[in-house]
Amino acid sequence: MGFELVMVELAGPGGRTLRLYIDSPGGILVEDCETVSNQVSSVLDVEDPIGDEYTLEVSSPGIDRPLVKPEHFEKVLGRLVNIRMRGRYLGRRRFTGVLTETAEGLAVVDVDGECYELPYADMERAKLVSEHGIGHSRG
Repeated sequence: MGFELVMVELAGPGGRTLRLYIDSPGGILVEDCETVSNQVSSVLDVEDPIGDEYTLEVSSPGIDRPLVKPEHFEKVLGRLVNIRMRGRYLGRRRFTGVLTETAEGLAVVDVDGECYELPYADMERAKLVSEHGIGHSRG
């Protein structure tokens, strides 16, 4: 179909929402999400891997794009990212800073002038941080 499957997650109470995040070099339109949803629904109706009732959601990664593969990190070098580690790493679990480098198996993040080498394998979740509204308080 020409789309990259960025991430799949089961969310909501009891994991009854199946979310698919798709992308393509030219971006994603609502019609693209509808096409993928129809195709995936047809397969899931036959295969029935979830068993119970569920909701299927298909969307683009959005402004706070999840970073799942090393290639995703490479595309956002120089941008602000938020990374949550599986456990404590170098004394903390969360790192929010500028992604300065990617290397074999890790991302280098500058947090307030201190660089941290964070292994992809130890990351629980990583995402691009929307810089829109940074420095503005929410009312």
